[in-house]
Amino acid sequence: MGKIGRNQSCPCGSGKKHKHCCLPAQQAGTKASPMNQMKVSLMAAIEKIQQAASEKKVTFFELGVFLFFSDQDGDAWLLEITDSDAVQVSRGGEALDVPIDENPETIEINFSHTFALREKQFFLTAYADKAETFLDRAPTQQIHAAIRRLRKRYSPEMLEQMHVDRGGDSQA
Repeated sequence: MGKIGRNQSCPCGSGKKHKHCCLPAQQAGTKASPMNQMKVSLMAAIEKIQQAASEKKVTFFELGVFLFFSDQDGDAWLLEITDSDAVQVSRGGEALDVPIDENPETIEINFSHTFALREKQFFLTAYADKAETFLDRAPTQQIHAAIRRLRKRYSPEMLEQMHVDRGGDSQA
């Protein structure tokens, strides 16, 4: 395997440059585990979307199999595309506690909803009571394009490896 340049994307998949991600740990003689890197990257992305929501900025971005968006009302959501799971991370500009459980081998997010795109509209279905909600402020076109792009870029097997488990309480 060739040497990874400092300014190349980090091979851990964080989306950061190697020099700002795993390289410092490697130079210090330690190695950040892929799971720890994913948790750090995931928490940073959640904080970023919560900040955008607190400023009531319309924002959309991706991290691996995760999609993040916030709207002008200060609501923000985290979506996971392999199982079409969703959890709200901000409401009315206020950050919500993100239900993440971790152990050395896995990261589990207690998703509260599934999402679906139907007829160019975004729908959420709650795990708790199966109630369906139409979310008119969701960036449906961006979500659809990101899902198509990710499914084209990664094989189903690779997407499953990148999959983050849903927490036990939320499963249907």
